Amino acid sequence: LYSAAFVLIVQVGVPRPQRSITHLTLIAGFASTLFWPLTSALHAHLTWREVYLLFAALNLGLCLPIHAWLMRLSRRHATVTPHERGSAPDEAGMPLDARRGRAAFLLMLAGFATEGFVLSAILIHMVPLTAALGLGTAGLFVSTLFGPAQVASRLINMLFGGRLQQTHLAVIAASLLTAGLCALLLTTPWLPGAFVFVFLFGLGSGLTSIVGGTLPLELFGREGYGARLGWASAARQFTSAFAPFALAFMMARTSVANSLWVLVVVAASGVIAFLAIALLRRRGGPAAFAIGGSAEEAT
Repeated sequence: LYSAAFVLIVQVGVPRPQRSITHLTLIAGFASTLFWPLTSALHAHLTWREVYLLFAALNLGLCLPIHAWLMRLSRRHATVTPHERGSAPDEAGMPLDARRGRAAFLLMLAGFATEGFVLSAILIHMVPLTAALGLGTAGLFVSTLFGPAQVASRLINMLFGGRLQQTHLAVIAASLLTAGLCALLLTTPWLPGAFVFVFLFGLGSGLTSIVGGTLPLELFGREGYGARLGWASAARQFTSAFAPFALAFMMARTSVANSLWVLVVVAASGVIAFLAIALLRRRGGPAAFAIGGSAEEAT
């Protein structure tokens, strides 16, 4: 649901959409923290079917009216002209020329696709993977650090990342995923090393959720944002769909360590893709990438 929510934030003309996206991911990061124990508490008194029916009722009675109101708000805002709406100072819509624009877009898709592959492959196999590396039942305990690390990364970014370019944040997120995998491979089966892995991987995952909404906005602006975000989400979900099968196949044919080194290479390619985008921005010059400037002003 993140992608649809990000588009809504941009469509209703929120003055600082990147900051609002960060706030949204921070709040949503507490979903599992709150609802996993709540679900366990409910299951102590209700059957699993009754728990599901209760959650369905919450979606219909609480979420649906809120979304219906937001839909009307979005439609009303669609009638406002861009001139009336104004341009947010942190929007960044950078008017790349056609060649660089296509290159940046394809690199962005490649970066998101590699991140989706790595995250999906690891998260699906997190517990059996850590057990196979010699951590035993401690792998389940270690895995619980992932959620808090996600929330921590979003909180840190909200407090201290206001002036950080989203291209640089994308590089940091991809680098944290790569560093986490390297930490696991280089320290296994040392338990503190596994904690470092989950913490770094959780930090990278938390920032990836933010970058998925803010990077297209910074690179290309509000116009066509929904379509570009749709392409980015499709690229991520396509690789996420077959990543668990691919990792399982590699682990069955080779060793767990060799399979993880393959993931390190994939994750590092994401770092390279986002670094290439940063290089394209720098070569474009300050006039082409002026934050808040219109295409006509930049040209």
